[in-house]
Amino acid sequence: MTTAVTNSRHDLAGGHAAVAARARQVVKAYGAGETRVVALDGVDVDIMAGQFTAIMGPSGSGKSTLMHCLAGLDTVTSGEIRLADTEITGLKDKKLTRLRRDRVGFIFQSYNLLPTLNAIENITLPMDIAGRKPAREWLERVVETVGLAGRLKHRPTELSGGQQQRVAVARALAARPEIIFGDEPTGNLDSRAGAEILGFLRASVDDLGQTMVMVTHDPVAASYADRVLYLADGSVVDEMRSPSADQVFDRMKDFDGRGRTS
Repeated sequence: MTTAVTNSRHDLAGGHAAVAARARQVVKAYGAGETRVVALDGVDVDIMAGQFTAIMGPSGSGKSTLMHCLAGLDTVTSGEIRLADTEITGLKDKKLTRLRRDRVGFIFQSYNLLPTLNAIENITLPMDIAGRKPAREWLERVVETVGLAGRLKHRPTELSGGQQQRVAVARALAARPEIIFGDEPTGNLDSRAGAEILGFLRASVDDLGQTMVMVTHDPVAASYADRVLYLADGSVVDEMRSPSADQVFDRMKDFDGRGRTS
């Protein structure tokens, strides 16, 4: 199932959005013989540039596996993954590592901040390691977008959970990657802090032109996205455009206890 449809909330100029990431007939299996488990079963999907895509599904549906394969964090058993025009499924480890460093951003449920560094040092750390200087104007825009201007000299222990995740979001944005992947990025936050982070992710798409892909189980989080993809039994079985939280919740109820929908 190919799902490359122009989105209504955030169309790009001319009405034809570019494809930021693409999966074609992707299979991901673990084990062999009777113990073989198929996590992704012939997935076809396009992730459009400049849009916010949420990936949802019941436990074991393959949503995190799909994100990890799209991001180059995991290999596929068969099929093809492309990041823009680059096929990543055949890349050697060194080239794949460089591609992830230079072109992909990540936000995880755990903040992964270094406790000995302050906020701005944590934000620029990946670029420092790569020997690149951040563009000052862009960095200032990112810091302003996530509301960290008054906290840059604070270390993680001096920040709340929500503020630490803001640092993680800014770190992902600072290198200006082509695409950012978030794995349950609000999973460790209360509803208020989670809403703030989701607002920042939404703003990064609308105001900074970022491409965002987020795995989530939360209908409220998914409602911030332009498009929601639903996985069941390792396949994309449905999608929704600019949904409300109630619409997402009602759709997810169809999966409860039943796996693939009819």
